[in-house]
Amino acid sequence: MDMRTRINTALKQAMKDKVAARLSTLRLINAAIKDREIAARGSGEDGDGVGDAEVLAILGKMTKQRQESARAYEEGGRLDLAEREREEIKVIEEFLPRQLSDAEVEKAVREVVSETGAESIRDMGKVMAALKARYTGQMDFGKAGPQVKDQLCAGGDC
Repeated sequence: MDMRTRINTALKQAMKDKVAARLSTLRLINAAIKDREIAARGSGEDGDGVGDAEVLAILGKMTKQRQESARAYEEGGRLDLAEREREEIKVIEEFLPRQLSDAEVEKAVREVVSETGAESIRDMGKVMAALKARYTGQMDFGKAGPQVKDQLCAGGDC
């Protein structure tokens, strides 16, 4: 079952169960996917719409946005709003694959660096593209970037 079908099935179930907070979050997910489809159509990209990899990227971005919002709300003393953001994160994460641990990310970076034959910092883009193709939704690429850089700079080229 593709991601869109899973999300729509969960949306219908939330409607039947009358779970307002979950329903609201699922509608936000659908709206983000629809926005991406419209943007793709507007830029002339043809295809079958938004694929699973793009949906995973959208969900990852939505999770990150809510984490930042929750942190800001906590700093501002708005614990009720921070809690609502965390509830949305839980719903979004149901559709994301299991996140890799730090050790697994480090191992994945090492493997991709050796597979791509990357030798210097100039190859960082190639390594990051391979990681994104293989591990979308499973790792935070903002944290993986410095690890890639460390791997590539181990030879002293940086």
